[in-house]
Amino acid sequence: MATSLGANTYNRQNWEDAICARPFTVFRWCPGTRMRFKKTEVCQTCSKMKNVCQTCLLDLEYGLPIQVRDTGLDIKDDVPKSDVNKEYYTQNAEREIGNSDGTRPVGLLGKAPSSSEMLLKLARTTPYYKRNRPHICSFWVKGECKRGEECPYRHEKPTDPDDPLADQNIKDRYYGINDPVADKLLKRASTMPRLDTPEDKTITTLYVGGMGDTISDAELRNHFYQFGEIRTTTIVQRQQCAFIQFATRQAAELAAEKSFNKLIINGRRLTVKWGRSQAARGKEAYQDGVSEMGTRLDPVPGLPGALPPPPALEEDVPTNYFNLDPGTSPNVMNISLPPPPGINPPPPGFGAPMFHMGSMGPPPPMGMRPPGHIHYPSQDPQRMGAHAARHGD
Repeated sequence: MATSLGANTYNRQNWEDAICARPFTVFRWCPGTRMRFKKTEVCQTCSKMKNVCQTCLLDLEYGLPIQVRDTGLDIKDDVPKSDVNKEYYTQNAEREIGNSDGTRPVGLLGKAPSSSEMLLKLARTTPYYKRNRPHICSFWVKGECKRGEECPYRHEKPTDPDDPLADQNIKDRYYGINDPVADKLLKRASTMPRLDTPEDKTITTLYVGGMGDTISDAELRNHFYQFGEIRTTTIVQRQQCAFIQFATRQAAELAAEKSFNKLIINGRRLTVKWGRSQAARGKEAYQDGVSEMGTRLDPVPGLPGALPPPPALEEDVPTNYFNLDPGTSPNVMNISLPPPPGINPPPPGFGAPMFHMGSMGPPPPMGMRPPGHIHYPSQDPQRMGAHAARHGD
């Protein structure tokens, strides 16, 4: 018998708070040196209904709390909590367990999918020995423990009382409700990276990064050929990556699902992502500032920002390049251009060069030019020797 309804108030309290009220043999043992004693909490029938350990009440396949397992498998197994309904439910489950071969769980859990991606990532594959540590000595916390090193309890500072993990209830763990450990694992699962399938159904290429120099084309094909027909395999040694193109979209989706965060070749964990089209890759690189390999590029200081787009062309834009008054539109305009720097202006009477701005055609012929004084360079009074020659005459 697990507990009895005796006159002992302590035993009566334990019997009322127990998860399983059915009679079963309670085993109690110490798992090792400096460990706390452990005991079975539920009977075999209750443990088989939930497929959990009789002591820690964790799932036997994944080593996770029941609340996490039911969330990953998308099931809701409502076990009755009242004595009469729970006994009837347990009897039916016990009959179903007796008719099965015992290799698979019964009830809704036996009808659930065989595995879940989230559960495989969260599953514990190594022993967790901290679970067997003794409890904290309450006398040591108050400064009254006199056992010293012989005390079987831990002499450590207790955790923050506001910490959710400090308030755990084994009954809530069995029923899969309000479990702080499960809430912590579910939050971790929500922040884990995942590979979203692109909406473009024409993309059938997977990007494999972090290859190094030791992984060959044959080794990649040996892994990916199991998911479907491979059309091409391209290895870029300079970037230490490869592109695997499948013949069908279904094969590419299966390969991405089975290889994301799980692909290890020659002891190297490889990165698996979906390939992108050229248009999407260029657009995302421009908007997000990332390279074609997916690495984010840091801005270079000192470079100008993006240039503004050119203004739209308008047909009614005026072609007044010289900012002239639109009210005056002479047919012929003479504009005197200043001489270049370092060159003296022309002598008086020579005049400035004249430009015909009306029709922008060739200058008029020599016979049609207006009469005026013709200047000869030899008659320039500022010319060297001209003054002396004049006095000599």
